[in-house]
Amino acid sequence: MGLVREQEVEIREQPRFMPGERVRATRQVRNDGTYPAKDIGENLVRKGDEGFVRDVGTFLQQFYIYAVEWVERGTIVGMRAYEIMSLDKAATPGTSEIATCLRKATAR
Repeated sequence: MGLVREQEVEIREQPRFMPGERVRATRQVRNDGTYPAKDIGENLVRKGDEGFVRDVGTFLQQFYIYAVEWVERGTIVGMRAYEIMSLDKAATPGTSEIATCLRKATAR
């Protein structure tokens, strides 16, 4: 009788953040064992850290994973949308200056 609560399939919508968009961590993220060369439980990102989205991927064909470069830490960490917030002036997806340039370049 394994009734499983169906989670929202996030990839049915457009990504909330685009490459080049400046973001801030909304929570602390620790290594769950999937980040190489760091101990399990070690801090990877602290709440308030600022970085840039480098790439957008998916996980299990259900969720977006944002590869965020945390410049001050010198790391790139995969983040979920609820773990980051946009710092760009226009907070709508894909409207940062860099994201607009990237979109124009790929449209050619």
